[in-house]
Amino acid sequence: MKRILAFSGSLRAGSYNQKLVKIAAEGAKEAGAEVTVISLADFPLPVFNQDFEDAEGKPEAAVRLKELFREHDALLIASPEYNSMITAALKNAIDWVSRADAEDELPLSAISGKTAAILSASPGGYGGSRSLGFLRPFLKNMRVDVLEEEFSLAKAHEAFDEKENLIDVEVLAKVKSLGRALALA
Repeated sequence: MKRILAFSGSLRAGSYNQKLVKIAAEGAKEAGAEVTVISLADFPLPVFNQDFEDAEGKPEAAVRLKELFREHDALLIASPEYNSMITAALKNAIDWVSRADAEDELPLSAISGKTAAILSASPGGYGGSRSLGFLRPFLKNMRVDVLEEEFSLAKAHEAFDEKENLIDVEVLAKVKSLGRALALA
């Protein structure tokens, strides 16, 4: 059974991307995967700084997050778009996870070799798709196999009902399909 770690690059309460990744995770579960959905807000991390790491060691939140990455075969990532890019929180989390903790550990060992599916949501007309254009090569550079299929949800502020369900059944099917595709990859 494939184990998938699902999260968004948002720290915001009520995040459209966190809502979206939960729905994609449902599709993965329906396809037989074991999915762990987390919020990066539960892993408060300082901005990565080599001097800080040398002096203080890896923060406990980074240790816990890296262990979650190690325990899972695949990643389901919803990426908000901040100024056409991925969020600093997402980049920072992956920077901390990518670090080797011992001389005999290879850098990137907690992330390389995994498969990922990426999606995005935004109130804007592009649906966060520009962030995916940066996230894909960033992950590939870390030797993550990113599925070709991706999904962007435009006008996300109008897409969910009060129970955080997607209103449009066709959009719901597409989002769940991406989660299923990752589970079966």
